[in-house]
Amino acid sequence: MLKAHALSFSYPGGKAMLFPEIHCQKGEHWLLLGSSGSGKTTLMHLLAGLRTPTTGEVRIGDTVVSTLSHAALDKFRGQQIGIVFQQSHFIEALNVEENLALAQKLAGRNIDRDKIHILIERLGMLHKLKSKIQRLSQGEQQRIAIARALVNGPAVILADEPTSSLDDQNTREVIVLLEEQAQLANATLLLVTHDARLKNYFPKQIVL
Repeated sequence: MLKAHALSFSYPGGKAMLFPEIHCQKGEHWLLLGSSGSGKTTLMHLLAGLRTPTTGEVRIGDTVVSTLSHAALDKFRGQQIGIVFQQSHFIEALNVEENLALAQKLAGRNIDRDKIHILIERLGMLHKLKSKIQRLSQGEQQRIAIARALVNGPAVILADEPTSSLDDQNTREVIVLLEEQAQLANATLLLVTHDARLKNYFPKQIVL
């Protein structure tokens, strides 16, 4: 479902970063672990089609991501890839429901408020449906970020350092939440982190 082959990337004036082979089957949950500066976020951006590799290819299903036009890539990413960023990047003028509806619209889908409500209810956040983002706690914003990543039924979920600023209890809650929701969607989950606490949660691991 998610494959990366002979992948490398270099920033202007920098050395080429070489990345390991990745082969994640549909529905599997993986941990990509590496120290700060090892290229974890760069790799996640390559897998998500947010950057173009210098060499190699990323394949999601039967699609080679780098061969898509900009417009096709935007649509494909919106429909097939759910991303949980380190920073949430919500539209603060919109409420929770409107932010999730915007994610559907930008992916070229019809706005499905029933699906939004069901997903938010699963995450225990239905009472916050009409709340503005800036009124939510950090933990609540994380849950909404996960909901946004799942709202279009993606085949692949990529989560970048979702536990970096959390204590042990909240870390466990976020991991359980991600795994539960990925399992419900039968999506491939790849969590990118330097947080060594997560080693015990994910038997399938890639180390940079």
